Amino acid sequence: MSDLNGKTALVTGSVQGIGLAVAKALGSAGARIAVHGLASPEDAAAAVAEIREAGAPEVRFFDADMRDVAAVERMMADVEAWGGADILVNNAGIQKTVSFREADAATWDAIIGVNLSGVFHTMRLALPKMAEKGFGRVINIASVHGLVASINKAPYVASKFGVVGMSKVAALEYAAEGSKASGGITVNCIAPGWTETAIIEPQVQARAALHDGDRDKGIADLLKEKQPSLRTSDPSEIGALALWLCAPVAHNVTGVTIPVDGGWTAQ
Repeated sequence: MSDLNGKTALVTGSVQGIGLAVAKALGSAGARIAVHGLASPEDAAAAVAEIREAGAPEVRFFDADMRDVAAVERMMADVEAWGGADILVNNAGIQKTVSFREADAATWDAIIGVNLSGVFHTMRLALPKMAEKGFGRVINIASVHGLVASINKAPYVASKFGVVGMSKVAALEYAAEGSKASGGITVNCIAPGWTETAIIEPQVQARAALHDGDRDKGIADLLKEKQPSLRTSDPSEIGALALWLCAPVAHNVTGVTIPVDGGWTAQ
């Protein structure tokens, strides 16, 4: 789908779930992968090994708290010294379900810090370097909650709406950089709906228990209020889309948010 040999990709939050799947997809196309996360040495090593097994020629782990601007700046400098981020995938994120009545400043600051401010700082540092090369891809993993709202998720929804809007601004500012031949600079968002990750497994099992242990029926029951397809996405599907967005043919796809949500945001 895309030859990424000679390219370096930084994927934040890539020791598990969607981030790991994206890193494996880009690595399978030949990209060097900068893995990121706040993980134990064992979990970090396992992710590095899995991405290398997928085909990445080089893999290196970086740990930076996305709420800490200085830590993000150090990470970006280290990645630059390692070859620079030709591709930046912002996947690191946190969520807490909380009502306006129960929310506090600490919850707001943490979610905005990781999900929005962290994305801003990686982009502001990576994009000028991409422009110098005439090629760059920024893919921000937003959420359906960057397009529509749900109750009890004000900080999370605010952060993801912010990512979508900020990505449009960056796309406009860098749209004319590079060329068709060099690949240009694009900035896009992917907005997953319900996706098969470890985070949702307890909810799936709880619903399956209401249907004699039938996992498919449990998933359909869980998704019926939001996702019309009644099917979850696999993280590898998000990875495949991210890989396509890195291809030369995607040079004019910029400033968009692509839902992978089974019709959720079509309603």
